[in-house]
Amino acid sequence: MGVAGPPGPVMDRDEVDRALARLGAEHEAIETSLLALQDHAGRRLLEGARLTGTTRERWSSAEQAITLLWAYFDAYAGALRTAREIRSQRRWPSRDDLLELTDLLRGESVTVAPGASTDGLSPSITGPAKLSEQFTLAALVERMNDLYASSLDMVVAADAVWSALPARIDLLAAELARTRQLAHSVGVRPGEHPAGDDLERITAVLTRLREEVVSDPLAYWQKARGSSAPGGGRPDTTAYDREARAIEEVRREIDAVLTVRQDAEARLGRLRDVLSRADRTLAEARSARGEVLAKIAASEVPAVSGPPTVLQEQLATAAEYRRHGQWNRLSPLLESLETKAEDELLRARESLTAVTAPLAVRAELRGRLDAYKAKVARLGFAEDPMLVERYDAARRMLWSAPCDLQAAESAVLRYQRAAADVLAAPTDQRGES
Repeated sequence: MGVAGPPGPVMDRDEVDRALARLGAEHEAIETSLLALQDHAGRRLLEGARLTGTTRERWSSAEQAITLLWAYFDAYAGALRTAREIRSQRRWPSRDDLLELTDLLRGESVTVAPGASTDGLSPSITGPAKLSEQFTLAALVERMNDLYASSLDMVVAADAVWSALPARIDLLAAELARTRQLAHSVGVRPGEHPAGDDLERITAVLTRLREEVVSDPLAYWQKARGSSAPGGGRPDTTAYDREARAIEEVRREIDAVLTVRQDAEARLGRLRDVLSRADRTLAEARSARGEVLAKIAASEVPAVSGPPTVLQEQLATAAEYRRHGQWNRLSPLLESLETKAEDELLRARESLTAVTAPLAVRAELRGRLDAYKAKVARLGFAEDPMLVERYDAARRMLWSAPCDLQAAESAVLRYQRAAADVLAAPTDQRGES
């Protein structure tokens, strides 16, 4: 082989032997890596899968890169084999041998034959397509390392997603199936309960998610920031995690329905009791209103409404839901009824308080009048003519029907003032009064 001139100083025998040993070790390492890539489970899955989207595009490029890798490796192995043959001819190589070996080991002596670079290979991998390429052995190793790293990164990422997500989605789908069965048993069905609609949506999302993960795993790969190592990253579980949380929320809703089924009769009993107390309180208020109108004159007494029939109708509906096991409908109705029943009882009590207010005022005036009479009697003025007169006037008003509360209150105040005046007068003047 003619040599135009060695690339740099001519190597001596020891340098050649060291270079051959290093290149031989690199050859073994590259071959081991390529065979491992060839046998990688992820690569075999990629070859047999029906890919879509990003994964299909990247695998198309990766396949070409792997083909090119083997072409480069064959060229590298051929150049190394030629160099070893030249070196093996003589124990002490001649200068021509050393010139040729220097050119082989350091120069651009490796030519990748036309077509070996695979027409149409992505320019991002090899640059523009060329008829042939020439490399030094060192440059060829660097090129193979780059292609190997990018190919392995793609294969490892796809394999990691396939190893992690489909199995987790299947487990979640199994949990979803159990949840759907439980939901159906308590009447939580699509179109009848929001949780049933949620289960339908989650089912559709999980089905689509699994199909996408299987056909386009790289769409669910999150590369680690700042990492250049092949496979640096992790599967993106955002969509999976979202649906897992949605299933958990539905499960909590179903648990609430189950709780309703367990204590529905007790809650219905409490509701009947509260509404019954409200009805009795309203009945008492109506009776009290008649009494007030008969006993108290010139007083504004508020009207008392009857019990709301809508609550009784809803209570009957709730009982019907329980009887037919429609727990999903019973749950929200019971919650609404419990709030409304308590409000109704409070309204009835407020109505009774408002209606009986005049009687309470009369009772307070009676108590005040008797308290002052007792005080006056204790101090020895029970027979005071003016006090007796004013007491009798106030008492007639308070114990007559109908009672004029305004006039009665004025009479009580006159008696209070007269009693105060008598008690405050000097001793020598009390007899005169």
